[in-house]
Amino acid sequence: MRQSLQRDGSCGEIYDGGYDGKRSMGLRLYSRYQNSAGQRVRIVLNLKGIAYDYVPVSSLDREAWARINPQGLMPALEIGDRVVAQSLAIIELLEDLHPDPPVLPADPVLRAQVRAFAGLIAADLHPLNNNRVRRFLETDLAVPPDGVRRWYRHWVATALHSLEAMVADRVPPTRFAFTDAPTLAEACLVPQMDNARRFDCDLAPYPRLRAIDAACRGLDAFRRAAPENQPDFPSRPARDA
Repeated sequence: MRQSLQRDGSCGEIYDGGYDGKRSMGLRLYSRYQNSAGQRVRIVLNLKGIAYDYVPVSSLDREAWARINPQGLMPALEIGDRVVAQSLAIIELLEDLHPDPPVLPADPVLRAQVRAFAGLIAADLHPLNNNRVRRFLETDLAVPPDGVRRWYRHWVATALHSLEAMVADRVPPTRFAFTDAPTLAEACLVPQMDNARRFDCDLAPYPRLRAIDAACRGLDAFRRAAPENQPDFPSRPARDA
């Protein structure tokens, strides 16, 4: 770990992330170990072999983080003197800047299908179940913990059912969801499967998703992006998607 003065004057913890020394672009990723949107970005950075610095948002005070990313959400990618927020926007930027190896297929229909798969996770499921929504349900609406768990598992099951249908029995069969190499689809799926397991969701009805997830977990790019391999991973992590 090293500490460095941020451009807004605050001091945060900075770690080397990804693959050191390859395609260094002066990238700085602001995230958290168990931020699944940040995990998506880490996976793509690793798949593309792009070196980056990792800054845990917890090492910044609230005002400093708001100056870096006015959205206040994670992750954010600093590139030079500019900042890009939202995981899918960041991944699209990385794909534009470094298209090889790609995380979107060349075939336009497959490319759209991969985006649709990723969008169901990132735009439909995750916003319903993230930490601030669960806290609002429990704190502001007085939903009991069992009700919050039911809420979480209901929306996970609804989404995973649709995702399983999208990839089951595809012809010709592929190792991963849409191709024989991991894409944006897997970068979004694996963190969501992590979340589902953490909240004891039943994954038995989704054999194809489980097989894709298992294939990804055998790859170094996914292992290095996992929450437990981040420098801010605590000894007793909290439940936070």
